[in-house]
Amino acid sequence: MPGTTCQHRPSRFRVVILTTDESVWPEAEACLSADYELSMVASWEDLIAGIDRSTPHAAMFDVDVIGERPDEGLAALAALRELLPDLLLMVLTRSHSKALRHKAIDAGVDEYFVAPIDFQEVRVVLRRGLEKRWDEIERHARSSANGEHRALPGLIGASEAMRLVYEAIQRVADSSTTVMIRGESGTGKELVARAIVSLGPRAEKPFVSINCAALPENLIETELFGHEQGAFTDAKAARPGHIEMAHCGTLFLDEIATLGLALQAKLLRVLEDRVVTRIGGHTAKKIDFRLITATHGDLEAMVQAGRFREDLYYRINVVPVFLPALRERAGDIPLLFDHFLRTYCAQNHLPLKRVDPEVMQVLEEDSWPGNVRELENLVQRLVVMVDGTVIKLHHLPQRILYNSTTSQDALLIPERGVNFDEEICKIETAYLEAALRRSGGNKIGAARLLHIDKQKMHYLCRKYQIARR
Repeated sequence: MPGTTCQHRPSRFRVVILTTDESVWPEAEACLSADYELSMVASWEDLIAGIDRSTPHAAMFDVDVIGERPDEGLAALAALRELLPDLLLMVLTRSHSKALRHKAIDAGVDEYFVAPIDFQEVRVVLRRGLEKRWDEIERHARSSANGEHRALPGLIGASEAMRLVYEAIQRVADSSTTVMIRGESGTGKELVARAIVSLGPRAEKPFVSINCAALPENLIETELFGHEQGAFTDAKAARPGHIEMAHCGTLFLDEIATLGLALQAKLLRVLEDRVVTRIGGHTAKKIDFRLITATHGDLEAMVQAGRFREDLYYRINVVPVFLPALRERAGDIPLLFDHFLRTYCAQNHLPLKRVDPEVMQVLEEDSWPGNVRELENLVQRLVVMVDGTVIKLHHLPQRILYNSTTSQDALLIPERGVNFDEEICKIETAYLEAALRRSGGNKIGAARLLHIDKQKMHYLCRKYQIARR
């Protein structure tokens, strides 16, 4: 398959055309044979036999010649797409049915042509489509190869920024040094903590995690330190806290910056003496644990403002590990997207969906304020909500589309182009209607809003048959 067995971009792409229409071949040969290794077959059986001998990079599939009903041709399309997921798949039909077009797209078709075909247009579409597809295949192959060598348990990424994270993890894994993981929300700080533990001597020991921002202060205290029976009204039985449960293992305190000053003081004593006393108790227990903390806050500013204890800051900030935001991880988005896509397609028992190359380009241009968590949530939503096998631009959230220059170009001018005069008419009509609404239907008032004279206003209203006073 292209992208899986091929290491180099071929000098001539292989293109196969399946049709029984003899009039197609001469024009196809005239327009395409100079640039492509071209072949034509007349049946599904011949197509499959040809694929077994030499895998094509692109195929034009005459959906009208398979079986007696369009559905049979669509089923064959879906089968071909499943067989060759990297194939640039184009459909030829003589039907103007919109329903057929939509079903073909759902079956995984990249391009759709209605006869009679202009093969000069096919030539342009074919060149652009193959370049995009091959760029995507090469990028994925590079990312996968790098990821196999560099990724640690639970972490995915091959960028230079993540390489530095991997190096830091490996340096601190074997020790019991206190580590602080710093990074924006959604970057995967707990995954880094777990990766550190998985490579160290405490890998088989307890890993106890608590999100300090998720609980009110009175609950965090009992969660951390535990309590004895009768320590407060609802304390029906004694219960160990998270620190105690982390004995011989690792305690991970996420969002430690949210702890109140009183709790900071108690935590500092535990770190200094390595003993813990339950709420309502009198006996201190010696605890052996490694502390890993995480925060997205500016602890230095909080220390200056008196909202975080300076002595605790120095206790926990022994070895900082800085986790980059997703926007700083050049080249990692395709690898992460592919991982989440495979994961959630499998979880939902769905065939693996494909991604339009323009979609990936848009995703790589986004700033991702929610980081990896936002990307994962998006992929999960796309897997469930996209009916077809291909994720396209219009499936993306409006926030991402409007923030992308690529998507704006694609939305403004689709693959098949636009009728310029018609689009200008739509724009002028929209402005005229809006100005007339704002002026209560008065053309002179609307002309002032549009900075045109009244004669031009009257002319445009006549041109577009807009009847206002």
